[in-house]
This record gives sequence, C-alpha cells and structure tokens, in this order.
Amino acid sequence: MGRAPDQLSIEDRTELAGKYIAQEIYTPAALPLRRIEAIGDSIEDCMRMLKSRGLNPLDFEYTRITPAY
Repeated sequence: MGRAPDQLSIEDRTELAGKYIAQEIYTPAALPLRRIEAIGDSIEDCMRMLKSRGLNPLDFEYTRITPAY
C-alpha cells in the first residue's frame, strides 16, 4: 500500500494477481496521489479496510490486479 500501481514490480504483480486494490477517484476538486489505499481478496475487503481507516469507500475506485504478463 502507499505506492502507485504502475510502480509495482513484476514480483509484486505476481504476488498480488487476482487481488483488488482501491485508489482514490480523481475529481477536479481532488487531485489524489493515485496510490494504493487498500488491498483485498474482494471489493468488500477493500471497503472494510478503508472504513477502518475512517475513509469513505464511495470516494474510491476498485481494480483487480492482473499478472505482469
């Protein structure tokens, strides 16, 4: 967490393949850092992690990590 998805190494992508990540949604009012804020086996896992940190899950987009190849 805390890194941009495009900065993940091949090894990281292999390890995280199939997992979901949450990134803050870009809006004109908010220019997020586009870093991974949550990682989980499902979108629901990511949402729980965000809520536990006091963040609103509706402010995030969820993407599934694919293998590097």
